[in-house]
Amino acid sequence: MATIAREDQITRPTYQEITRDITATLGRPSRGYYVLLGFVLVVLAIGAAALLYQIRFGLGVAGYTPPVMWGVYITTFVFWVGIAHSGTLISAILYLFRSAWRTSVYRTAEAMTVFAVMTAGLFPVIHVGRLWYAYWLFPYPNQRQLWVNFKSPLLWDVFAVSTYFTVSTLFLIVGLVPDLAAVREKATGWRRKLYEITSLGWRGTDQQWRHYTRAYLYLAALAAPLVLSVHSVVSWDFAMSIVPGWHATIFAPYFVAGAIYSGVAMVVTLLVPLRKVFRVQRYITVEHFENLAKLLLLTGLIVGYAYAVEYFMAWYSGSPYERAAFWNRAFGDYWWATWTMILCNGVLPLILFFRKVRQSIPALFVLSLFVNLGMWFERFVIIVVSLSFEYEPYAMGHYTPSWVEWAILAGSFAWFFMWFLLFAKNFPTVSITEVKEIIPMPRKQRAHS
Repeated sequence: MATIAREDQITRPTYQEITRDITATLGRPSRGYYVLLGFVLVVLAIGAAALLYQIRFGLGVAGYTPPVMWGVYITTFVFWVGIAHSGTLISAILYLFRSAWRTSVYRTAEAMTVFAVMTAGLFPVIHVGRLWYAYWLFPYPNQRQLWVNFKSPLLWDVFAVSTYFTVSTLFLIVGLVPDLAAVREKATGWRRKLYEITSLGWRGTDQQWRHYTRAYLYLAALAAPLVLSVHSVVSWDFAMSIVPGWHATIFAPYFVAGAIYSGVAMVVTLLVPLRKVFRVQRYITVEHFENLAKLLLLTGLIVGYAYAVEYFMAWYSGSPYERAAFWNRAFGDYWWATWTMILCNGVLPLILFFRKVRQSIPALFVLSLFVNLGMWFERFVIIVVSLSFEYEPYAMGHYTPSWVEWAILAGSFAWFFMWFLLFAKNFPTVSITEVKEIIPMPRKQRAHS
């Protein structure tokens, strides 16, 4: 059984201390919280200004150059959908396997999933250019007898993102219900009203617990296949085409492994400042980071293997187009992006074989930043480099992102972190009820306290 506080082996937290410590995170945070939130809002304002500039002057302000008409926007869309996958893995799949260490970190992963999907959903709309025309992408019954193009990858993404967002949000809300009831009793003002509504009348009766545990189990079983299905659909945006470097059967498992990899890295990135700013070091310990590091190492090895298989398949196919496409990736105009991807995703994570690195929180934080950088460049290499170097030399081109695209990319990170910071301020980021479940029941203390 996992230990709650590896850094605090002297005393185990009691049930009252767990409720008190985690509820305290909803109080007045440290100054660092407001510094982070202020910085995020400034970057978000810059991204919003760049988006308004693009709406005013059109997609011509982006760096699109034929034949590269999918650039930073679609790259970032795939990146954020991938980030979302780790939340489902840590929350649903590890719950089904009854992994005790997930209890302190899964709430962060679940919230990350919802906000990452919210961020990803912006980019197909931004990519359309005239945002209001995205109205025509959604396949819903209407009086105009609209028949959408089911062959369009944009439509596939609508199904993938909407399904994933619905199930992930429902999973997050259901998991929050008992904790919201716990903090409801200590809240005042508008927060008490909010928690009374969102706790759905929870009183902790035996009947409610029986229905809750069964519903949560069914939701976990429903959410688990989404890890495989949603990003497989996103990978088919590329694999169903005949573009060299895209038309490969490896794309579905390759994308799923990369999604989990980037998602675990983002969980580490979020947890390191979270435990410091909200003072929950007693519940998010070195042991939790070590387990996340092992998961990061496993998925990193799978991603590195996929890179090697891609190059082997290009050589073994005997197709001059495939061979030329992968030679161009490594030594062409975008060699710097390819080698950044390989270094960050395939080489640097190998240091996780050393236990001292896995137990070093600063080292894991820095490594997670490099992995996030490498995974963004992976999507950039797959999309941009393949489109810029297809079959005929006269149809090849070079794409350089504009300042507008970079500003909107930065704004998307600010959008994501803004929602996460607001969530962490108003909702428990560590599960009160599930942390209590994994500690021994005190002899002189009632379990429901």
